[in-house]
Amino acid sequence: MERTDISVLVAEAAQEVPDRRALVESDGRALTWAELEDEVGRVATGLGTLGVRAGHRVLVAVGNRIEFVTTYLAVLRAQLVAVPVNPRSTPSELQQIVADSGSRVVVADASTVDAVREALAGLGSARPRLVVVGAEPREGETAYDDLRAEVVRPVPSLPDPERLAVLLYTSGTSGRPRAAMLSHRALLANLEQVAAVEPPMMHGDDVVLGVLPLFHVYGLNAVLGGVLRHRARLLLVETWEPDAVLDLIEDEACSVVPVAPPAFAHWLPDENLRERLGPVRLVLSGSAPLGREVIERFTAQTGLPVHQGYGLTEAAPVVTSTLGAREARVGSVGPALPGIDLRLVDEAGNTVDGEDPGRIQVRGDNLFSGYWPDGSDGPDTDGWWSTGDVGFLDPDGDLFLVDRVKELVVVSGFSVYPTEVEDVLREVEGVVDAAVIGVPDDRSGEAVVAYVVVDGADPEAVVAAAREHAGVRLARFKQPSRVVPVQELPLTVTGKVQKGRLRGMERRRALGLLE
Repeated sequence: MERTDISVLVAEAAQEVPDRRALVESDGRALTWAELEDEVGRVATGLGTLGVRAGHRVLVAVGNRIEFVTTYLAVLRAQLVAVPVNPRSTPSELQQIVADSGSRVVVADASTVDAVREALAGLGSARPRLVVVGAEPREGETAYDDLRAEVVRPVPSLPDPERLAVLLYTSGTSGRPRAAMLSHRALLANLEQVAAVEPPMMHGDDVVLGVLPLFHVYGLNAVLGGVLRHRARLLLVETWEPDAVLDLIEDEACSVVPVAPPAFAHWLPDENLRERLGPVRLVLSGSAPLGREVIERFTAQTGLPVHQGYGLTEAAPVVTSTLGAREARVGSVGPALPGIDLRLVDEAGNTVDGEDPGRIQVRGDNLFSGYWPDGSDGPDTDGWWSTGDVGFLDPDGDLFLVDRVKELVVVSGFSVYPTEVEDVLREVEGVVDAAVIGVPDDRSGEAVVAYVVVDGADPEAVVAAAREHAGVRLARFKQPSRVVPVQELPLTVTGKVQKGRLRGMERRRALGLLE
């Protein structure tokens, strides 16, 4: 029978392996598959009492804990649309997403509820219902425990895989955050495409490290989705603390460890790393490129190969993996997964032959349905979608990434949109203009650097004000690591900032040629 709903995976697991553990938190809380199915049913039923109907959006501002998983799956079970967001988002960022998505309900935990309340206060009478996890609700709010229905009411089945399941905010191929519309079809297709890779990334006996944020597509579908598909066990870790995570890997016998590139810089200095990673059979790195030297050093130190992949939010997310390669090649992110087509085109849209670089286009059932709310800029009539990245293919079909078409900055695997940061900096008194670029960073892959034009005021005071303002208006990973005051920005004859020249200045600075 064809699956048409992600939450069906839980129901199937509850029938076949009811007593096997599905979720374990680092503090010891746990649910079996039968208990997880029960919770999903109760919360799905409870959501119906809040006045939401099929297709309505539910924003989820919750960290890596059991309630994120139960809420996400319950939203899908109730035929609603999940809108997972970064728990570290600022009130202004949350307000923008709530307004843009038209969310009717917001679920927040103790770490996010203050920011959510501030965001909702600015929406007036149009504010959504607030459900609070692990904290005392205020008047007019609902405690998560009270949302759990005493009697589970079955939800009528809608066997339509094209139903919208998730809105995930990303840059798309433009410079501003937009919500990618992922259907149940796209999410389920990518799980099957990943499952077809040999050797398998995951199987039912695995304990999978869940330290990657679940609001991010990598954690949401590549990790959580994979666990659901294979009935593995997910170890939920809410806070990234390098040494503590290594302890958890040992204590819980984690066998599959999906991480973002910064993890390696944190772990490599540990002289006992090989022993501490003893239970691990597979290390996966994604969301940003990992340097060759880091991979070689890690493998030499631990005996574990690192498998990389290429993915995008719009592809739900995995497109390629080195697990499927005939042989490991330095710099490669592997061939396309089974069921996914890749091609390279030039600026005119003509197919690029040989090993010349070109713009990467993808085709497959895992692709999104376009950007919210109207499905714009999705796959073309033949199913192809342009990723915005440049790469080349070797004779075996392995993909090598060359560059990004757009100016997206990736910090610890999270997308930073320069125009968003620039707009915030321009709000500061004394800042005439701003330009934001990404620079290499050993720990986070890239770091944000801002150049600001000051209007003759004290440059140091303007820089301090810009930093303070960014700290209030932007999530931590979006905040500039450096703010450089300048008299003017390098411009083209048409007035466009020449960010290539700014990157050149940063390279010279890194070489000690600039102060």
